[in-house]
Amino acid sequence: MNILELHHLKKYFATQKAVDDISFSIEQGSIFGLLGPNGAGKTTLLRMITGIFYPDEGEIIFDGNKFDALTDILKIGYMPEERGLYKKMKIGEQVLYLAQLKGLSRDDAMQKIKFWFERMEMQSWWNKKVEDLSKGMSQKLQFVTTVLHEPKLIILDEPFSGLDPVNANLIKDEIYGLAQRGSTIIFSTHRMEQVEEICDHIVLVNLGKKILDGSVQNVKNEFKENKFRIQLDGVASITSNNIFEIADEKANSLTVKINEGFKSNDVLKYFINQSINIEAFNEILPSLNEIFIQLVEGSKAVTRSFQKV
Repeated sequence: MNILELHHLKKYFATQKAVDDISFSIEQGSIFGLLGPNGAGKTTLLRMITGIFYPDEGEIIFDGNKFDALTDILKIGYMPEERGLYKKMKIGEQVLYLAQLKGLSRDDAMQKIKFWFERMEMQSWWNKKVEDLSKGMSQKLQFVTTVLHEPKLIILDEPFSGLDPVNANLIKDEIYGLAQRGSTIIFSTHRMEQVEEICDHIVLVNLGKKILDGSVQNVKNEFKENKFRIQLDGVASITSNNIFEIADEKANSLTVKINEGFKSNDVLKYFINQSINIEAFNEILPSLNEIFIQLVEGSKAVTRSFQKV
């Protein structure tokens, strides 16, 4: 079941097409990556999904019905890149206030605040002010205020900014946990390695248009270049041949690119016939960062769509 569907969304500012006919869907319980360079249209998309902007054309379907910003916003948690906490207000009072704005009673809010403050090791923060917190501590607080009311859809824009590795792992574990309990996560970041590790499915937008849509694994498979890394048991004299070209060579390892018409088994047979022992044989898949750069720079700026695995 899809928790969110965008159908032919368009949003214009003066002569700029911030979002130009974008469609995609997000499955309930998935962790979804929304990617794109600065100015690509990501923020405008997120603001339409949260009801801050209304599309000029197109339709948003949320939880099976046409999106109603006034009521559906209570089912959404949004952590924007530009943080929105009140710096002078005491943290405990602020979290309680924001939780009640999301529809929780005071008693329910206090119960959930206690749970999350203990879980995130924030028990001593109640009477502190946001201005007294480090950037990483503010990130943890913003995360808690975003998920406290147990929203169906959670939008996280650069959630790991300013976090040390320990707290980054803490937030990451909570993201996995929220998805397992049924929440859907939209994760927006410039850190491709985080997307590759966390997300099930990605959409890449550039200049207001969708240029990539698919599961992480399918996208990586689509852009692979038939390259393999081979670890040898000892030193061997190998040269390029009709089966493969040598792309890189080190002491006991080779990176080869298989020529058209041949398969990985043909490479293995070649080494066996040469009486050369192989310790490891691994396919090299491109990173999302490499794919991102390749598409955004225009070398393959063609819209692609892949079915999810």
